Amino acid sequence: MTLRLQRRGLELPLSAAPGTGVFTGYASLFNKRDGAGDIVMPGAFAETLKKRGQDNIRMLFQHDPAEPVGTWIDVNETERGLFVRGRLDKNVQRGRELISLLETGGLDGLSIGFKTVVAKQDRSSKTRRIYTIDLWEISLVTFPMLEGARVSTVKSRAWAKADSLFAKPEALNLTRNTATHG
Repeated sequence: MTLRLQRRGLELPLSAAPGTGVFTGYASLFNKRDGAGDIVMPGAFAETLKKRGQDNIRMLFQHDPAEPVGTWIDVNETERGLFVRGRLDKNVQRGRELISLLETGGLDGLSIGFKTVVAKQDRSSKTRRIYTIDLWEISLVTFPMLEGARVSTVKSRAWAKADSLFAKPEALNLTRNTATHG
């Protein structure tokens, strides 16, 4: 039996918190046809997530097994698809580069590498419905299978810190005495 690595991208954007290396997004969406004509069905990841867990799903760059770039904090199915939250490793050169690229919008796609376990082909519509997937990896990619895979928002820790400095004194646990007398 020959295994074929298949790649699928996001349709919805992912978001990143600059400088932290943490980002979120959907690595796959249910009931959406991708550029190859595949439609991932709800529940397709349930078995592999139970079997592998998030710790055994690799985070790669461009599907390259020689380019691990971080770890997954959360990988789970929602009603919309496969939601992921990952952390890029800042101790790896490529991880630092990817943090910068996510922040600037130079790279913003997600794509899954998997083996199809159960699928049904509809030859008339040239669509394949995938019911069970063996998920191996999720990659940050330049060109995801679905064009709509783009970063939606970037919130900086620096902006959050600045916002907190202008919060009401009571929000900072300051009394009138400490606020005026140091």
